[in-house]
Amino acid sequence: MSSHDQVLTIAEVAVDLRCSKAHVYNLIAGKVGDVEPLPVIPMGRRKVVLRETLEVWKRRSQRVAAGAMLPSSPEVDAVDA
Repeated sequence: MSSHDQVLTIAEVAVDLRCSKAHVYNLIAGKVGDVEPLPVIPMGRRKVVLRETLEVWKRRSQRVAAGAMLPSSPEVDAVDA
């Protein structure tokens, strides 16, 4: 299984984000302001997250203090001398 297909439990997502499982459930439910809900795969009462989905969600949710999106790479602002 490639890392793109890796399935994460809520506990594993919480470790990756360095937060509690309760906070991950709030992210999933859309209860955290200014952050889009974290997409999951429901499996009955259990929910799992694909590693690639989590990585995309983190990149989309990353913001600078002023609320603007960060550039996708340091080269975006580079100027040729």
